[in-house]
Amino acid sequence: MSTIPHQNFTRLLSLLPDLATFEAGHYLRFEAGPAFMPLSIDVLFREGQSIRLAMAHNFKMNGDLVPDPDMELLVDCSAGTVEALTFQDQRAYREVYPRPGVVDQKLRDDLNAFISLWLGNIKAQGYQLVRNETPDEDN
Repeated sequence: MSTIPHQNFTRLLSLLPDLATFEAGHYLRFEAGPAFMPLSIDVLFREGQSIRLAMAHNFKMNGDLVPDPDMELLVDCSAGTVEALTFQDQRAYREVYPRPGVVDQKLRDDLNAFISLWLGNIKAQGYQLVRNETPDEDN
């Protein structure tokens, strides 16, 4: 049976085919023309087959970057799943796991469904990789 986290993994792989090789510090930027905000993906952490990513659209307001949205995702390459951990936009910050041992199941389900929609939109809008920095590159 294919779950939303499994489907999200497949969708993310279509955007990031080399995902399994990413290490902490890896940064990617995608663009789809002037009508769409750039997409940034940062690898925050890696332990074995688990990768924590930050994925965000940001815009500038009064000189500050504002997330719209910014999410942290947990990728399990061995299980083939992608799940939401956090969500932030200009109005709110929400955590699926607000405290150790506590899960907001409704938020988890809602955000995993949102990731599916978001990744589908990214593909449909034709985002293309324009910047790919590995951790060992000089900035």
